[in-house]
Amino acid sequence: MFDTKVAILVLDDLATWQKLNVTAFLATGIAAAAPEAIGEPYEDAAGRRFASLLGQPMLVFAAGPDELRRAHRISAEKDLTTAVYVRAMFSTGHDAANRDVFKAEPTDAPDLVGIAIRGPKRDVDKASKGAKLHP
Repeated sequence: MFDTKVAILVLDDLATWQKLNVTAFLATGIAAAAPEAIGEPYEDAAGRRFASLLGQPMLVFAAGPDELRRAHRISAEKDLTTAVYVRAMFSTGHDAANRDVFKAEPTDAPDLVGIAIRGPKRDVDKASKGAKLHP
C-alpha cells in the first residue's frame, strides 16, 4: 500500500519515559521532513477539527547500540530521511541546545539513543535489520 516505510529505533535500556520522549521527538522529525505523507485533518461527528497525522504506519523497534549504529550508517549510505536523538539531548532544556549538543557529536559515531528513518521499504528494512519490534 505504501512505497515508503517509517522505522523508529530506540535504545532498549532507556527508562520508559525516555523511550517515549525519544519516540515522540523522532516521529515529529519524520513528519516535519515528509509533509507529503501527512493526511487530512480529522473531524469528529460534532464537526470539531483535530490535527492531521502521518498517513502511514510507523514501526517502533527496541535496539541495541549496534543496531542504532547500523541504521545510522545505512541511512546515510542510502540517503534516507533521518531524524536522530543523542544521549546529550537529555541534559538540555530547549531545541537550540539540542542542536548544539548534536553538532558536537562525532559524525561517524554519535552517541545515539534513537533514530527514525523513512524511505523505500527495502532500504528501511536493511537499515533496521536486527532490531526487534518494541514490546
